[in-house]
Amino acid sequence: MMKNDAEWKEALTEEQYYICRKKGTEPPFSGKLLYCDKSGEYTCVCCGEPLFQSDDKFDSGCGWPSFSAAINESCIEYTQDNSHGMSRIEITCKKCGSHLGHVFDDGPTESKQRYCVNSISLAFNGE
Repeated sequence: MMKNDAEWKEALTEEQYYICRKKGTEPPFSGKLLYCDKSGEYTCVCCGEPLFQSDDKFDSGCGWPSFSAAINESCIEYTQDNSHGMSRIEITCKKCGSHLGHVFDDGPTESKQRYCVNSISLAFNGE
């Protein structure tokens, strides 16, 4: 799913464009999906690709929605990110390249993963 920058700017809100296309971050504890506890599926706001399930969501206390796993490994792209004086793994939607957030190896579940995701980069489909 390739769009040029002008097409993304037209298709997304200013906040969505900043976070999803320019690799921004929403302020902690501000996202509308942070406290969502309904059953369903979280998809990429840019292309609709299924990314996470509610069964894998947990409250990490970090200020962003956190998941212990992606729906499947083929939907996420992993890239080393050394910006802001940190060494992290950036996660993006493999289908459209949208910036989602980062994944860390400090999760409390069996996977030991904490996918820390911007609410703005997600849409929720569920109850």
